[in-house]
This record gives sequence, structure tokens and C-alpha cells, in this order.
Amino acid sequence: MDLKGRDFLTLADFSQEEIWYLLELARNLKAKQKKGISHKYLEGKTLAMIFQKASTRTRVSFEAAMYHLGGLAMFLSKNDLQIGRGEPIQDTSRVLARYTDGILIRTFAHREVMDLAEYSDVPVINGLTDDYHPTQALADLLTIWEHKGCLAGIKLVYIGDGNNVSHSLLLAGAIMDMEVVVASPQGYRPNPAIVDRAKQLAREPEKISVVTDPWEAAKNAQVLYTDVWASMGQEEEAIARRKALGRYQINRELLETAAKEAIVMHCLPAHREEEITAEVMEGPQSVVFDEAENRLHAHKAILAALL
Repeated sequence: MDLKGRDFLTLADFSQEEIWYLLELARNLKAKQKKGISHKYLEGKTLAMIFQKASTRTRVSFEAAMYHLGGLAMFLSKNDLQIGRGEPIQDTSRVLARYTDGILIRTFAHREVMDLAEYSDVPVINGLTDDYHPTQALADLLTIWEHKGCLAGIKLVYIGDGNNVSHSLLLAGAIMDMEVVVASPQGYRPNPAIVDRAKQLAREPEKISVVTDPWEAAKNAQVLYTDVWASMGQEEEAIARRKALGRYQINRELLETAAKEAIVMHCLPAHREEEITAEVMEGPQSVVFDEAENRLHAHKAILAALL
């Protein structure tokens, strides 16, 4: 399958077959790394990495991925670019596209990523915006597939703030024929337009839902997933968010409500004893660090396919 030259802005831009291609490629590249088999498919290629938001996993995994694939990744903070001094995004995009083979951006407004892609002649990869986190969702699909052996029919329940991660999981699950339930309180629910888009993408729209009760949602869940209650840029809301989201914690009692062999996921960083207890995160059903590792392999697949 040829995905060369494509942008990676949201998973809604990809078919189920294309996502399976990326997942199979990720698994193949992971196996090669574990066996010490060289896979320098991007020798001589360069990736510009624009980071307007801080990162641990996205930055390190993409840099390591480019290195393993034989290419070069260049980290560019907001202090390294003229964007921070008023240069239009379209000018930055057209210049970087003439220097590099791909552009990764991690920023706030999704519009900025769309503008970057519109003016770029090389693939643009969304490393996170306030609305979406598609590279994380691809790694999540890989993790679920590894632990459950399939994706279709899996019930994934996301507990907590209806943020960018929940948005990408809704889209990913819909495309891959999963059941996705987001349990969030009023005022912290996912964007209704993105929920509607997920339902449009699903073969069975009724399997995409947003509810208020985390306990009802967790029944028979095969995957329980959560994220921090206050994302980057929301620090001033932290106290109010703790109060509103206090019931939306993955703990032992909630896990016992899920299916017997349920796995627990978290995109990290985690605030133990807030959205998830240390007991669960460090427990036998947690696959949080497998999930974190799979960021590397999923990102390799994206880079190898697009660049």
C-alpha cells in the first residue's frame, strides 16, 4: 500500500485498510528492532520537529524512530523559529518543506497544523493539538491488538476529561469497528462535532457513545483508558477540574466492574491518585508502559510509510 506523501493530521483521513497497513508495518518494524535487524528505510531523509508544547514521549520517540530508520530529526522549539516573532505559518511551512522531507508539529490550535499542511510540499504529522492526538491513538491500537489479538468488537471505555486523546480514540475505534464509550461529566464532554464524525465513520453508530456514569460505562469493558484531568494549558483550572472529575478515576473497584481480563491504559504523564490509582497503574492489568513503548514503533511506521 502506498501512503507516501500523505499528511497525518487525524485518523479520520485514513481508511480501516490503511490503518491496518500502518499497524502491521509497526509490528514488523518492532520485530526487526527486537531481533537487531537493521531497517534504515529513511537513510538521507530529514524530519523537522516543531514543538510549541513540551513533550517527553513524542519528542524522544520520533527522534529515536528517525535514528533507527537511518534519518535525521531536528528539534525546533518555539524559541528556535520565527513563528514566535510573528512569521506567518505558511512562510515557515514553505521554507521547511524545501529543507526537509517531513514536518512534525506539536502545538495548541489544530488550525495551525492544517495551515502548515496546506502550504507544505512534504508530509505534515500532527504530534498533538488541543483537538487531536492521532499518533498516540495509533500506538494505542497497536497495544490493544497485541494484548487482545483483535480490534473489531473490543469495548474500549475512556474515563475522564473529554480531551484530544478521547477525540482520537473515538475516531480510531469507529474506523476499526470497536465499541467506544466516553464517560465524562457535563462540561467536560468530548466535542459533539467530533463525536458525530466518529458515528459517521462507524459501521454501527450506536457503538459510539458518551455517558455520564463511569460505573455503568465500565461494565464488560475490555479496555479501560484514562488521561490527566488537566491537560497542558489548563493548569489554572486544575482545582475546579479535580472537583468535577473526582468520580472519574480508574481504581480497583472500577476495574472489578470491567471484564475479567480487561487491560488498563494511560497515555502519560499520569497523576497517580487522581485519574488513576498507583495500585492499578502498577498492577498486573496495566499495559501503560507497553503502550508508551509502542509510541516508538507506531511512529516508525508513520515515518516509513509517509516519507
